Amino acid sequence: MLSNDILTALKGYTANMQKSVTLVLQTGEHSKRNELLEFLNGVASTSDKITVDERDTNGELRSSISFLLEVDGKSTGIQFSGIPSGHEFNSLILSILQSTGTPLKLDETIQTLVGNVKEKLHFEVFISLSCHNCPEVVQGLNQFALLNDNITTEMIDGGLFQNIINERDIQGVPSVYLNGELFANGKVDTATLVSKLTELYPEAANVAPSEAMPLQDVVVIGGGPAGVASAIYSARKGLNVTIVADRFGGQVKDTMGIENLISVSKTTGPELTGAMLQHLNDYEVTMKEHMSVTSVEQGDIKKVVLSSGEVIETKTIIVATGARWRELGVPGEKENIGNGVAYCPHCDGPFFKGKDVAVIGGGNSGIEAALDLAGIVNSVTVFEFLPELKADQVLVDQAELRDNITIHKNVMTKQIIATDGKVSAIEYQNRETEEVIQQDLHGVFVQIGLVPNSAFLKDVVELSQYGEVVINEQCQTSEPGIFAAGDVSTVPYKQIVISMGEGAKASLSAFEYLLKMPAMVSEEAKAA
Repeated sequence: MLSNDILTALKGYTANMQKSVTLVLQTGEHSKRNELLEFLNGVASTSDKITVDERDTNGELRSSISFLLEVDGKSTGIQFSGIPSGHEFNSLILSILQSTGTPLKLDETIQTLVGNVKEKLHFEVFISLSCHNCPEVVQGLNQFALLNDNITTEMIDGGLFQNIINERDIQGVPSVYLNGELFANGKVDTATLVSKLTELYPEAANVAPSEAMPLQDVVVIGGGPAGVASAIYSARKGLNVTIVADRFGGQVKDTMGIENLISVSKTTGPELTGAMLQHLNDYEVTMKEHMSVTSVEQGDIKKVVLSSGEVIETKTIIVATGARWRELGVPGEKENIGNGVAYCPHCDGPFFKGKDVAVIGGGNSGIEAALDLAGIVNSVTVFEFLPELKADQVLVDQAELRDNITIHKNVMTKQIIATDGKVSAIEYQNRETEEVIQQDLHGVFVQIGLVPNSAFLKDVVELSQYGEVVINEQCQTSEPGIFAAGDVSTVPYKQIVISMGEGAKASLSAFEYLLKMPAMVSEEAKAA
């Protein structure tokens, strides 16, 4: 199952392991068990520190295609039910390496918070091997288990455990359960997990403040293309830079096909995110990941308050928080998220194999979603509010060639209807005739654009009627020393290449602002 190239790479990764890892596989019968055993033996063949042990775990593991990780004979609390291949292969390898000493990818404040939890917590993460968002959740919870003996976590491949999927009416991934109750589903990341954990166990959030950071020249808020470009350009000027991001990559990380980034003929969101992080790591930038900014205090020296409770003092701020999926705002939408209403066709499309679905939105994202889904589902109906589609003609031409894609223009979604807790129909109105029509289907994918992530800036800087941060041609906001770039701002055309350019521009503007205030920039930065 594992190619020679992969095995060779694994030998390099595991060469410096200092502890022994045992992959404990539950005994029993299953049609996929031999395949899993071959897979695990392949991983174990890359290091004499990794072994496979088939044994009866007395109910600790779910089934005969479940296994757990032991380090030096002690359980790590990390379990996998299914074959962690595809996107989840990295989750397995990271869990092996991190459990044997490779540094965790969580900020020290978050590590302390997770370690403070006193209750026994068991997480179940239902995933699809085609979901590119799921590994972040699995890897985040695996780190939680390594940090706290009270926490255990299990990755469950929904495709191999359909009985549980049906029993719990799961229609979207990742879907996270805590001690048998739904904890989080849909658009989930590590920052979301930390936030929800803090809500449930506020006493764990009583983290002693770490040593205060030195005064920063620039704090960049956001880890997408605009934020990373800002941080790199600022660091190259010799400035003290901190970047705060709930997740690096932002919306880009969820984009599977990127073909318009000049000089890169074709890439994917995860690949581009990895490349941006690799470039960022070339510079001395303090990174605060899995955190959000709750508020900003104005002044010559500004204060940035993080969701962890930390406060960073800085001379300038660059806001590059991007945007999130826009909701329809109709009855039945929020109530059925994860039960037929979805926003990510790549993640949740496989759950609707052979079924009838709708895509709301006729822009590029909507038509791309329809094309993606057309190869999986029985039929796709696209609903566009305007009289004409907004998508590029090349995409429209492709959609019109598909026999199982139907396009309705000049229609308005009225409500999403559910039966027995699952989406069963959509009600829409023809805007010209005003006729109201109900169409039976099983899923609704909402693709109607984005909403700026700017709520924390209310009363700090001027916002447009759409919530965008108002900027001028130099990325300056209404507040001196605060700049904005990318999709969160009023700059037109929300494109990756434009966000990168705007991020660079914001950094240069911030540097110019500092130069005009001699007492606020170091001699090293002036000479850069």
